[in-house]
Formats: sequence, structure tokens, C-alpha cells
Amino acid sequence: MNWLNELLWGQGIGHSILLLSFVIALGIQLGKIKIFGISLGITLVLFVGIVLGQLGFTINHDVIHFFKEFGLILFVYSVGMQVGPSFFSSFKKGGITLNLLACGIVFLGVVTAIIIHYVTGVPMATMVGILSGAVTNTPGLGAAQQAYTDVNGSLEPTIALGYAVAYPLGVIGIILTTILIRYVFRISLDKENENLLHDVEKNANMATPLSLVVKNPAVFGKTVGELSSLINSDFVISRVWHTNKDIEMASSSTILHDGDKVFIITTEPEVEIITMFIGEVIDMDRSEWLKMDSQFIARRILITKSELNGKKLAQLKLRNTYGINITRVNRAGVDLVANPNLTLQVGDRVNVVGSAEAIKKVEKVLGNSMKRLNEPNVITIFIGIFLGIFLGSIPMMIPGIPQPVKLGLAGGPLVVAILISRFGYKYKLVTYTTMSANLMLREIGITLFLACVGISAGEGFVDTIVNNGGLAWIGYGCIITALPLMIIGFIGRYFCKLNYFTLMGLIAGSMTDPPALAYANTTAGNDAPSVSYATVYPLTMFLRVLTAQLLILFFI
Repeated sequence: MNWLNELLWGQGIGHSILLLSFVIALGIQLGKIKIFGISLGITLVLFVGIVLGQLGFTINHDVIHFFKEFGLILFVYSVGMQVGPSFFSSFKKGGITLNLLACGIVFLGVVTAIIIHYVTGVPMATMVGILSGAVTNTPGLGAAQQAYTDVNGSLEPTIALGYAVAYPLGVIGIILTTILIRYVFRISLDKENENLLHDVEKNANMATPLSLVVKNPAVFGKTVGELSSLINSDFVISRVWHTNKDIEMASSSTILHDGDKVFIITTEPEVEIITMFIGEVIDMDRSEWLKMDSQFIARRILITKSELNGKKLAQLKLRNTYGINITRVNRAGVDLVANPNLTLQVGDRVNVVGSAEAIKKVEKVLGNSMKRLNEPNVITIFIGIFLGIFLGSIPMMIPGIPQPVKLGLAGGPLVVAILISRFGYKYKLVTYTTMSANLMLREIGITLFLACVGISAGEGFVDTIVNNGGLAWIGYGCIITALPLMIIGFIGRYFCKLNYFTLMGLIAGSMTDPPALAYANTTAGNDAPSVSYATVYPLTMFLRVLTAQLLILFFI
């Protein structure tokens, strides 16, 4: 039976993987249980790990440290790859506001910790550990430990103990705060989803169909090419129904006459301008155009050839070569106007209108092979992780601070993932990943991270709470967690009118808390929390690490 004893209580690789698998499987299963209609999801993995850690189950320090960091890297990298394409546009629209609110949460937490330090007399080293646990920021804990060691030449154990005691309720406290905000403001999730969809439809890049009849004399006799140069707007003329009842696939040489009907793809903000310039809107749906021009068919074709990644639509010369029109490009569920300068990416779906024979030829040019998309682009993932770790390891010196500050193993990969998913096509990197593959990486990463943190914090957890003032530390941690979130949550919802799903992502990102993001994503059923999380995460991570070091350097 030595083999069984070694498997359950040893320090080998088999024991490590067995224990982690058990913690993750049991935690996920328990997380499905709902109490008062609320389930904690994969957050229960953390608490199962704590229980087993308290019972004496351990993993070799180096092994568990590897699994924890690698899991966190996989999680944040997957999040960055998903939200990267919309990260910069979201930052322009509301990112400044979100980051200011996130900074408010960070600084209110620090001020609260300082006040508790002076009122209760808890040593600042311990308080920084409690602060790091309350805001679930492991890099902040590491930065504080390193700063203390550099100043005093020894490691202060209460920093880690404060973190371990405050962390579990920090995780649950963040989630409970978002739930409390929901009930205080009587928020309807269905209503928030409707508002979110309405905001998406107002997106300037959203493709909008438009049927017009030519009435402006200034347009009579002009070609489609001349019209495009006269109207400084984003639009594509797909088909023209001439007064002689002939329907023509629009090209740059197509001439417009009085009374001609045109089918246009444009964006919502441009509708009024184009209508005023060309003529009048007519009640004619897209389906009616398809019925009339029976010689043409419309089909969506997948771009799957990697050599097309990063090319502009005009470079393909599909209209002149094959006599077809591309009216829309669907990317990540959003229809974009197919203007000539639109940069194509692998995974885009282009709406092609033309003859059946011409469309078959275009399919060969674009690929249209689902099998290619199902093949994972593993090289891009590991290039991104390599560059992310390299970036996160670069020390940044700040005047007045003796120790350099780093983005760390979480911040670096997140920043690189956002940049690669947005600009990777310029360097011929295929960044497309199926949603199922992205979710698989994300879930594996976060569950590994939570299991490792739980097992590490479990050993001696009860003793710390009972005999070392841990109960009071838990209370201080709860105050540090909840007070800043409630204040900024109220400001964000009442004054800034933030969508609840965006606010959930802001709260999770400001606390650099992956479990809270996982809960927010499950609740929302969309990417809004992930977008706001990624928007505030880089700056917040930097501030969390910086403030943890500053508190040690200024108060020790």
C-alpha cells in the first residue's frame, strides 16, 4: 500500500495532479448549487482547496507555484485575446471614465487600510497583507514581501497570513458587493441586456441596409465611382434597379438616373447624409431585392486563408475580377461596412452578392474552409505568452522608490494578448481562435489558479483565525473590500449611468479578481464585463503593485 500512501500524501507529480484534479472537479460541482437563486460557480474551487489544505493535503512548493502562475497566465491571456479587438474602441468611448473610477477604488482601499492601521494599531506590514488579500491581488503581496525583505533583510510572515485570511472573503465579498448593488438599484438583467444591444446597434461601424430612389438632379448621370468621391461617407452601393426594370450589380462605372432605385449598405450615422444627397428612402427590404434580382445570389464566405490576414479589401480586386459585390463583413458577430480600406482578418465572414459561378470562384480565393478555422493557432498563443512574460519581467524604476515595479506574470501577458489580438495581423500573426477553444483555455487557467491558492492558504488557516487575531483581520479585510466598491459602484451607476454588466467588469478589474470576472461573465452572458475588466486591469495592476510597495517603504 506504499504506492497509495505516496499517491495521496506524497510530493510527486502524480500526487500534485491528482489533488488538483479532485479540488477542481469537486469545486466546480459544488459551485453549481444555488442558494437563494445564487451560485458561486468556480469560486468554490478556492474554498475546496482551503479545506483540503487545512486537512493536511499539500503540494510541493515549486510545483504548486508553477501551476498557480501558469494557470493565471492562461486565464488573463485568454481574456486579452477575446477582448483585444474591442479594447481600444471601448477605451475611446468610455475608458477614461472607467479607469478614473478604478483608480478611485484603488486609492479608497489604500486610505481605508491606512485609517485602520492608525485606529487599531495593526502593524502596517500585516495591514498590507490584509489589503492585498482583501483586493485579491497576489502581485501586490509579492511586491510587499520583496520590499519588506529589501528594507529589513528578513521576511515578515504576517504579510502572507494577513493575505491568506482576507483573501477568501475578499473573493466572496467582491461578488456579494456586485449582487448588493444590483438589488439596491433594482437592476433588471434583461433590461441591461436590451440597453447593451441598443448601444451596440448605435456603433458607428454597424452595417445598416438602406433603399433609396434617386431624386437629386446633381446625381443624375453620375457614376457610382463619382458618387463615392463626392460623398465623404462610409457606404457601399450594392445594386441598382434602373427605371427600365433592369437590375444591375453596381460597379464604379454604373450610371445613376432619375428614378433609379439603389440598395446601399452604410452606417447608422451616415444614413441621413446619404439620403439627403441621393434622394428619398423607400420601403423596400433586403429580401425584396434578392427576389427581384434572381440571377444573383447572396452568400457569406469565410476568410480562412492565412495569406489574406491583414490585407485590405481593395487589394483583392474581387469586384473587377469576378463581377461581385462585398457589402458587409461580419467580425465577432458585428456587421461592418465593406469599404475598400477595411482590413480583413482570418475568421471574418464576408457577404458576397453575384452569380453562382462567380461566387464559387471567390470561395476559392477566400478559402471558406471551416476545417482550417478549427485548427488552433498554437504558435501565436505561445509567442504571445513568451512576449507577455518578457514584458512583465521588465523592471520600471520610479523616482523615490528604491525597488523597481513590474507588471508581473499576469499584467504582461494580458497587455501583450490585447495588442496581438488587435494588431497581430500586421505582422502576419493569425490570432483567430474559436470561442470554445478560448473558453477552454480560460476555464483551465482560472481553476488551476484557484485550486493552488486555496491549497496554499489552507495550511494553518484555522489556527491563524482562532489564535492570531485572524477574526479581526477578516473584519478589516471586509471593510477594505466592500467600502470602496460600494462608494464607486454608487457613483458609477447613479452619476455615470454605467451598464450593470460594464460595472461588474469594472469592479472585478479594479480588484484584479479573476473569480469575480468569471461570475460576471456567467451572469451577463456577454463580453461586456470582460471588455471593461481588460480596460481597467493594466492600470489597476500597476497601481496595486505600486501602492503595496509604497505602504511598506513609507510606514516601516
